[in-house]
Amino acid sequence: MTHLALNNVSHEFDYPLFKYINFTLDKKQSLAIVGVSGCGKSTLLHICSTLLKPKNGEVFYNGKSLYEQSSKELLEIRRLEFGIIFQSHYLFKGFSAKENIDLANILSNTEFDKDLLEKLGVLHVINQNIGSLSGGQQQRISIARVLSKKPRIIFADEPTGNLDRKTADEVMEVLFEYVKQNDASLMLVTHDRNLAKQCNKAYELRDLSLQSII
Repeated sequence: MTHLALNNVSHEFDYPLFKYINFTLDKKQSLAIVGVSGCGKSTLLHICSTLLKPKNGEVFYNGKSLYEQSSKELLEIRRLEFGIIFQSHYLFKGFSAKENIDLANILSNTEFDKDLLEKLGVLHVINQNIGSLSGGQQQRISIARVLSKKPRIIFADEPTGNLDRKTADEVMEVLFEYVKQNDASLMLVTHDRNLAKQCNKAYELRDLSLQSII
């Protein structure tokens, strides 16, 4: 089953970023996009995840044109079916780690998952204030908050950028495992070509187009 499909998607700001992008992302599949800074990787992820309407082309989610749906419908998809891991944590600094995750559970009507936190190596800091945690711990809490929603598609923008190699590998293993066990999909934006090649599909965004690297 195809979760996401792009049909001739193009976008520009003051200059063109990419033109006529086409790809599909199926359930239990991971897809990575690499490229130099400023090439449009994050913009493409934002377009796929309901955050930015493309200048041209269409994005289909479960066979329906994403941007032909109402703002309310897009909000529901973003809240319940898509999980977005940003480069910045966007955690509530005055809250504990658990309270940050509890908010996601309440909004998505899901249960608190201790096993997930243990896999991510942050169960022991769950009751600490976010401000007292290291950058790497905050990043793993933000990933736990996204996965606790049980999204159908995970959109991850440099999810391991603040982590050492060993921890990054462990986090990616959690993401890949989640995708397989939950019939989900993963779209990953990264500078790490070795990490990208662990995905089922990997592309480089270059010269306004996607070029396969595996």
